[in-house]
Amino acid sequence: MPRVPAPLQVLAAIASVQFGSAVARTLFDDLGAAGVTFLRLALAALILAALTRPRLRDWSPAAWRAAALLGVVMAGMNLIFYLSLRTVPLGMAVTVEFLGPLLLALAQTRRLSHLCWALLAGGGVLLLGLDSGTSAPLSGLLLAFLAGLCWAGYIVFSAKLGGLVPGTGGLAVSLAVGALLVAPFGLPGASAVLTEPSLLIGATAVALLSSVISYGLEIDALRRMSTRVFGIMMSLEPAAAAIAGLLVLGQQLGRVEIIALGLVTLASAGATLGRRDVPAGPLPEPTPQVAARQTE
Repeated sequence: MPRVPAPLQVLAAIASVQFGSAVARTLFDDLGAAGVTFLRLALAALILAALTRPRLRDWSPAAWRAAALLGVVMAGMNLIFYLSLRTVPLGMAVTVEFLGPLLLALAQTRRLSHLCWALLAGGGVLLLGLDSGTSAPLSGLLLAFLAGLCWAGYIVFSAKLGGLVPGTGGLAVSLAVGALLVAPFGLPGASAVLTEPSLLIGATAVALLSSVISYGLEIDALRRMSTRVFGIMMSLEPAAAAIAGLLVLGQQLGRVEIIALGLVTLASAGATLGRRDVPAGPLPEPTPQVAARQTE
């Protein structure tokens, strides 16, 4: 999608993944958090493999390593986040999880303006967390934070894989690796689809929204923007999660939440419109400091 601006791709990916998370939460009673995670990754891997048919024979050892590492962090990010959703509301979980990309953006900041946008986004995230009326257990919040650290790793390794493998074929391999890692935990719950095949409809929707569409858009956008800008744009995730929670799960938005969403939106817009270091094309070997794979 070379003619579609990278920031628009990121916005579409954010909306897709959060609505996918909301749909996933509705399946926990039947499939369990680990079962939904396994089906999401496995179905997404099959769909992407069928669509892209990656030419694995042409891959370099570096590409295989990048795909494997991305699969590891994707498995951890998705499984741990879904486990946190069992006890933490979607908006709050995403708010805490966003600390991972925020820390990555702060670590890569080299300009005062970039630091200000990152801190403004962090302030909005903090406001969202403080305004939540639900008393979430500490264990659930810690799981969300651990998922955020995996999210930061996902950003870095996605950028690396995007610079080594063209298209989205590399994602199929990474998703397959993630599915294999989650299988021991998720297969018992996922087996419920054998007795109730209709559950596959929801699981497929989650795979498409949260993995195939969102990851595909992100890996393409990261070829044309830096991981720092991508990390700051991720400040829109809590806002998207709040909207998805309202429309799908019936969660209400309060006045303070709306103010917080405005802050993170402003920070994301400022970081995106003010960026001058976006590369003109894909980089051969992206690093956390240079634009390549993450939405920066």
